[in-house]
Amino acid sequence: MAEDVGSTVPRRQLGRALRELRTEALMTLDGAAEALRWSRQKVWRIEGGAGAVHGLDVRLMCELYGVRRPLADALTALAGETRAKGWWHSYGGSIPRWYDLYAGLEATATRLREHATALVPALLQTREYATEVCQHRVAGTGDERDCLVEARLRRQDLLSRRLPPPPRLDVMLSEAVLLRVVGGAATMAEQLRHLLTVGRLPHVTIRVAPLAAGLHAGAIAGAFVLLDFPPGSRIESEPPVVYRESLTGALYLDRPAELAAYEKIWASLDTLALDEEQSRRLITKIIEEVHQAEWVSRASR
Repeated sequence: MAEDVGSTVPRRQLGRALRELRTEALMTLDGAAEALRWSRQKVWRIEGGAGAVHGLDVRLMCELYGVRRPLADALTALAGETRAKGWWHSYGGSIPRWYDLYAGLEATATRLREHATALVPALLQTREYATEVCQHRVAGTGDERDCLVEARLRRQDLLSRRLPPPPRLDVMLSEAVLLRVVGGAATMAEQLRHLLTVGRLPHVTIRVAPLAAGLHAGAIAGAFVLLDFPPGSRIESEPPVVYRESLTGALYLDRPAELAAYEKIWASLDTLALDEEQSRRLITKIIEEVHQAEWVSRASR
């Protein structure tokens, strides 16, 4: 029976980090292998996320590349997750906050499919909306919350980057996301107008799952993101990943049965959601009849 090496997510994240550290240390693959007295194939497999990794090997690589202790400890801990059958990343744990695991996956994906049930997705948030969300999410100083907002806004640069081409972003919004007031009526009106603007980009689609659709598979599944990746240099391309986030951490799923289940949910959302033009009309209607009307009412008092 073949060994179950578990989730590919920590392996590919660890490999990407070690490859970048080697490059920053101005070392070639062959040079690193010679210095470590390993085969070139071993270094290549670790950097390519091709299998589980021993913590001692990561520690030796970090020493060779001159990596500081906090990051070396974090990467060694990540190596311990490379045999996990499912992978839970806990915020504020052994991996430093600035070592953003999901952002690394997001930046290398060729397609992102996001189902949002409660809030506008981070890639589509305005500064005011993001600031309000982070106020509720982070228990810390104002500076810490400001840093989180800035990091969230910087992530949005991938939608306008030139090289590599930006990923395709397909978003399914629950109608409840459009109706929920975050930061006040004016903030919501601005946020929904931003959705209309971004939704006209050639690589972005925004569709709405109406509340009138009732209970459906997507409502039961909740919010998630499906990430697809480009073919690599290996024979097999990197498998897709399902990302699910909570207040304290995030779950990464990439087993075939898990992926199949979420692909089925996405297909059901594709069937029941309004098309792009219908969605734009609904968003415009909610701006005019709900948020903008409320803002005008408050301003006249």
